[in-house]
Amino acid sequence: MSGREGFDRRGFLIKAGSAGALALGIGSVAAEAMPRGRGEAVAIDPKALVRPRAQGDRTSPVRPAANGKPAGAPFRGTVTELAPFRDPLPDLARARGDYAGELTVRMRPATVRLHSQLPPTKIWGFDGKFPGPVIEARRGRPLRVTWRNEITGTMPVPVVEILFDENANPYQWDVPGREGVAPRADVAALPGWTSTHLHGHFSDGSSDGWAEDAVLPGHSQLVEYRNDQPATALWYHDHAMHITRWNVMAGLLGMYLVRDDEEQALRLPSGDREIPLVICDRNLDTDARNRLTGTMLHKTTIMSTDPLKQVRSFAGPYTLVNGVIWPYRDVEPDWYRFRMANASNTRPYDVQLVTDDGKPVPPGTIFVIGTDAGLLGAPVDVRDGFSLAASERADVLIDFRALAGRNLKLRNVNYDPGPWPDFLQFRVAQYGRPPVFRLPKTLAKSFRRVAETQPVQAERMIMLTPVGVSHARLWEMKRIDGPPEGKLPIDGIVQVKEADGTVVTWQRMAYQWTDPPQFTVPAGAWERWRFLNLDWSGWPHPMHVHVCAFQPVKRGYYNIDGFKFIDLPGGGIGGGTDTPVFWKEAPPVAPAQAGWKDVVNVDAGESVDVIAKFGDVTGKFVYHCHMLEHEDMSMMRPFLVQPKEVIAIADSMARELPPAPGGGHSH
Repeated sequence: MSGREGFDRRGFLIKAGSAGALALGIGSVAAEAMPRGRGEAVAIDPKALVRPRAQGDRTSPVRPAANGKPAGAPFRGTVTELAPFRDPLPDLARARGDYAGELTVRMRPATVRLHSQLPPTKIWGFDGKFPGPVIEARRGRPLRVTWRNEITGTMPVPVVEILFDENANPYQWDVPGREGVAPRADVAALPGWTSTHLHGHFSDGSSDGWAEDAVLPGHSQLVEYRNDQPATALWYHDHAMHITRWNVMAGLLGMYLVRDDEEQALRLPSGDREIPLVICDRNLDTDARNRLTGTMLHKTTIMSTDPLKQVRSFAGPYTLVNGVIWPYRDVEPDWYRFRMANASNTRPYDVQLVTDDGKPVPPGTIFVIGTDAGLLGAPVDVRDGFSLAASERADVLIDFRALAGRNLKLRNVNYDPGPWPDFLQFRVAQYGRPPVFRLPKTLAKSFRRVAETQPVQAERMIMLTPVGVSHARLWEMKRIDGPPEGKLPIDGIVQVKEADGTVVTWQRMAYQWTDPPQFTVPAGAWERWRFLNLDWSGWPHPMHVHVCAFQPVKRGYYNIDGFKFIDLPGGGIGGGTDTPVFWKEAPPVAPAQAGWKDVVNVDAGESVDVIAKFGDVTGKFVYHCHMLEHEDMSMMRPFLVQPKEVIAIADSMARELPPAPGGGHSH
């Protein structure tokens, strides 16, 4: 193949692995329904991924894969199957600053129980807990936190990479156990190197948890959180460069609640009626007899090594809520508030509340009242479900009054929900104390829907490349008058035909982590950021921008067949368009996604425009895909936030006279 000759993506994927989209972990068949009943033993069942099952079907148990030898397992296993809804949902510990507004949180090793049928599990946790304590703060009251690294010992999560077997049934990611593959020695040797990031907070650069400013055991990260933003649920997690996925999987995550007067005036359900739900998926190791050892396992699958190594992002067969696999919660026939956070590495959840026979609850039962960055203006009935991408949060109200004496379940109805999509059971008591809460028609009076015509200080274009150019990358683009001379496709040149027929040519400015920052944002500015996903399949990319809140204002789907891979002279694979990608349709923004957010899903072939309001903070920050594997593999880029007066000085210097003869600047 000549240096500038393109080849299409389907050809590349056939070359990379014949299993196509499903091989990349994006199977499009969802499990319609799961076995009913309380406390039944459930094995991991691959048939949920390859074909729908009728309601209540029973299948033969699928056993975990044996390690082949017992060496390396810290605990002897007990069972091969776990019973769902056997263990109660834990209440998470709480933490607040002292009278001086200071708090110390210690990262340290501990053992916990993920399920009553499992042996103890080794973790790294904030204050030795998984998840860490729920930190509560008040708007306008700064909180100074010392994140103290007291981690000892080795990484508690073995990490294995297994060659993909397209004939495997079940697929390997839905099977517990490392399948005889030795854990990666380089990961096992990692020190407890951590950088804590408070996701969604408007922190100055010195307190944001810069990925390369991590600290070793015996050291502390000192931060100040101004809490100068509306009431909402944030979450904190490790953000150490290159190893976030493993540190978070080891247990370094927790929730952070900001309170304010506007929220308090609504008199929403509180106390034991306000329940944090931290959701994540995990895999488990096994011993030589296929029994589950309780050890969390990071198992990924190598889909291809030619022409480049492709590794499927982690997704596991077990869903945990507040650190327990498939728990239940006893509730009274009353209103409850649930603060949900998806802390999974990758897995998206389309959450639906269903009855024990799998039917949606009646209208007027479940509402979203807030998104990532604050309350909505009015409740949104989400009887049909709502999305919760990796790192997204949702503020949810459920009215159990009409469902007294019944059992309900939260179910993942995403097209790839994992082999057991029901992740939390509610057991509604027959009687309870008289309800006092009434759903208000208006929530945050300060909320306003941002118009697409909102004036902005800058517009940014970021393109998300498909696997093949390299790992998925962020291409920062600038608009140019037309393509450079030469036959298309040209590496880094993408033409887009918009809905009005206009063809715009974009040129890549930067894409590697080490490329200099291209975006400098004035503190407090309004900006429009556009994300265009040039992949044709796969889980959506959950895009997260630090130190801002934004609203999605426009979505559009594009035919992206014109994007081609290119063999580059001297080796390597590039990408560009030989014909413009072109607009097809524009779906509306879902009402439950139309609030203030800091994560937005960008589907395959989709463009999403968000209008962002940046905090009045300064420093060097990042934006990235919040699939932790993607973030660690360079799908992350830096940007700067500076005072507008400083930016003006920098611009004036750029217009000065050129360097004097002989070098140096003319002053």
